[in-house]
Amino acid sequence: MKKSMGMVKVAAALAIVLLFLIIHLADPAFLPHLCGLLARGDIQETAAYIASFGKWAVVFSFLLTLFVNALGFPPAIIFSTANTLIFGIFWGIFLSVTAETVGVLLSFVLLRFFFRDAAEKIINKHPTLSNLDKYSGRRGFVVMLIARMVPYFPSILLNALGALSAMSMRDYVIASFVGKFPSTGIEAIIGHDTLTHQEDPTRLIVVCVFAVILVVGAWIYERRAAKHAPEA
Repeated sequence: MKKSMGMVKVAAALAIVLLFLIIHLADPAFLPHLCGLLARGDIQETAAYIASFGKWAVVFSFLLTLFVNALGFPPAIIFSTANTLIFGIFWGIFLSVTAETVGVLLSFVLLRFFFRDAAEKIINKHPTLSNLDKYSGRRGFVVMLIARMVPYFPSILLNALGALSAMSMRDYVIASFVGKFPSTGIEAIIGHDTLTHQEDPTRLIVVCVFAVILVVGAWIYERRAAKHAPEA
């Protein structure tokens, strides 16, 4: 069984490599240009490049934002801000949150598939890690929800923590999707208003207040739920 699973993992890794090879063969200049764009992290350059795809811009932006969040680099604020510049505040944030959620789900699936078994062996050898792992299975939803709400928190770290813990995929996806709205909203609005020299801070204040209320409410709920939860 272990041998067959190992072969499946090797086949999956080769399929990912093959995908990039096909993209390179189809357009040799695309991946080097994209890597340079990601490395520079220039928001206005990114927005111009996405907009250059015309009617396909929304599809390309979705896939690009998805890929970056699955990879965990560079910071998602570059793409969420670029999306607001192209598609407007509301649709830009909605597109970014949706694409980011699909991206972190993809990261979750790949990390869990390739590394969860190895992580379990390490976790089972340490009582503290084992207890934390069990806790993530019971209370992981609220913890992930609160963490996703915090602006500028490294997404790659949360992806790894979710995938290598006992958290269910359902809890991970819902917590990520809901939690990303306030954090992405704050990041995107700050980036958008800075680049467009917007002086009215009203919408940013509203989003910040909403985010604080969500974080505090989720934290209080988690404390009460943990207090009344039966001991494992």
